[in-house]
Amino acid sequence: MLLGMPTVLLVEDDHALRDVVARALREEGLTVVTATDGHTALASATEQTAAVVLDIGLPDADGRDVCLALRARGVRAPVLFLTAKDAVHERLAGFAAGGDDYLTKPFHISELMARLRVLLRRSESTSTSTRSGLVLDPSLHALSRAGQTMPLSPTEFRLLAALLGRPDEVVRRRELLRAGWPDGAIVHENTLDQYIARVRRKLQQVGATDRLETVRGVGYRAVSS
Repeated sequence: MLLGMPTVLLVEDDHALRDVVARALREEGLTVVTATDGHTALASATEQTAAVVLDIGLPDADGRDVCLALRARGVRAPVLFLTAKDAVHERLAGFAAGGDDYLTKPFHISELMARLRVLLRRSESTSTSTRSGLVLDPSLHALSRAGQTMPLSPTEFRLLAALLGRPDEVVRRRELLRAGWPDGAIVHENTLDQYIARVRRKLQQVGATDRLETVRGVGYRAVSS
């Protein structure tokens, strides 16, 4: 039994599986909040969220994009991905999106609980406050601030989320390439820079105070003025 009744956000659109997992979590002494899509998941994450169990195949968004959006909002709760895909590049993409662990369907509830216990033990306090009022929506692949909305391509969304999720920290070029493009994609040397330039323009267009600084020869860093 886990002490303190931590809150777990369970994001799964399969009703039968969600009910089974939620019941097991509650029997373990956990408080459970459920969501069936990415939009609801983002709205449900709070400072009390101690961990997130997140299905990758959601009806309105890729679970990895939801994880990126959570990280960009300042949510530091560990994320355990659930997926039917077991390829190595799929797991690497999940880790690049900010996930902490990866469990392939079908799975035993006992293994899910064991993995979750490990994540909860090293969980730290979390916050969902957005940087400078920026909101990233993974279901629309859009950036908004103060009522202004700007569409983003999937790659732009993932690059921006990866940078905002690690504020004031230099994110290396190879990490951004893993976050923005699928494993095995051929990306030319200046392609990343071109995408960053597009994202910078879109940040300016919504009046964001966040800047993407170039750290020459290393990568990029998101800083807020």
